[in-house]
Amino acid sequence: MAEPLSIPELNSRTPVPYQEIRDSLRTGDMVFWSGTYFFSKAIRMVTQSVWSHVGMIYKDEFLDRIFILESETMIGVRLAPLSKYLKDYHGRRRPYRGRMFVARLDPEAAEEALKKAISFGMDQLTKPYDNWEILRIAIRILLGLGRKSRDRKYICSELVYEAFHKAGVEFAYNNRSISPDDLWKDPRVKVRFRIH
Repeated sequence: MAEPLSIPELNSRTPVPYQEIRDSLRTGDMVFWSGTYFFSKAIRMVTQSVWSHVGMIYKDEFLDRIFILESETMIGVRLAPLSKYLKDYHGRRRPYRGRMFVARLDPEAAEEALKKAISFGMDQLTKPYDNWEILRIAIRILLGLGRKSRDRKYICSELVYEAFHKAGVEFAYNNRSISPDDLWKDPRVKVRFRIH
């Protein structure tokens, strides 16, 4: 399992400059965010975790670019350059407010499996973000209910979960929700870097 971390422990990790680790990133690596935005804090509170967001890296060798495949609030499933998080988040000319960690499955998933995962994610591009799912998760937690159905909308962790599922990589989760923390807690997930 990626080690359980508190906010002070996240803050104590020395960030590594993106340019130093860029070449070592690979398709299928996961990026976990712990944001300081209002919605990020709400997600962390509802899921009782330090994590507010998760996505998967897609490394395009032809373009020499590193992208994040993610489902973003109010936007939906998209590919975004990882560098945008580091210097121009949402076009505001400043970096993402929060902490970003890169993790990798150990043992590493086969390249063919990762291609299936990313291919599935690409097929989901433009599908909407499930803007009400965070509220439904909170209600299910309060009432002790399980999730009854899956729709065609995604929150970030559902997208990553489904992509890996299509590649034959299963993650355990509670029956109320799939959160970034459920992915983080998997024993195969190993922290690589905190980046900035």
